[in-house]
Amino acid sequence: MASPPLPLLFLLLGFSFSPVISTNSEGNALHALRRRLSDPTNVLQSWDPTLVNPCTWFHVTCDSDSHVIRLDLGNSNISGTLGPELGELRHLQYLELYRNGITGEIPTELGNLKNLVSMDLYENKFEGNIPKSFAKLKSLRFLRMNNNKLTGSIPRELASLSKLKIFDVSTNELCGTIPVDGPFSTFSMESYENNRLSGPELQGLVPYDFGC
Repeated sequence: MASPPLPLLFLLLGFSFSPVISTNSEGNALHALRRRLSDPTNVLQSWDPTLVNPCTWFHVTCDSDSHVIRLDLGNSNISGTLGPELGELRHLQYLELYRNGITGEIPTELGNLKNLVSMDLYENKFEGNIPKSFAKLKSLRFLRMNNNKLTGSIPRELASLSKLKIFDVSTNELCGTIPVDGPFSTFSMESYENNRLSGPELQGLVPYDFGC
């Protein structure tokens, strides 16, 4: 049997020994997150981008279809920023990033995570406004962003989140008034303490961002 031509042989050998980079969009999104983070204790050491998907990575949970549904990086001694790539985790249900040193603004792309049930961003160093895009998270039940450096007003669009049971933005630098519609009628004032908020919204009397 004749041997394959040399150029073809080299092509086959090169293909055989080249590292395979994941074409999984969720794995790519998580690897992009890893590049943005400082990880002095190596909690992300298992995040290998050459694997077919990230389901074997520590702190990542997948469903039976190999979609990422949980990201558990709470209290992990990580710092850095979040990027728009996280919006690619379309099946994510739990985003746990609490008690770290993450800075910068919260990406508006997190509003694309329409299956999200719980988002815990508390006790970090997030700045900027609460994204109005969070109003698209219709499955969200728990939203905790307390103990950060968030500014601006509480978006009135969040009043459409009918399933929201826990909401905590205490100890930030928020201003304006507190929404009174939808689930906000059930939250205690402890959810808002240690801000510059002016109290519950007086609809029709003063603008909701009064005092900002």
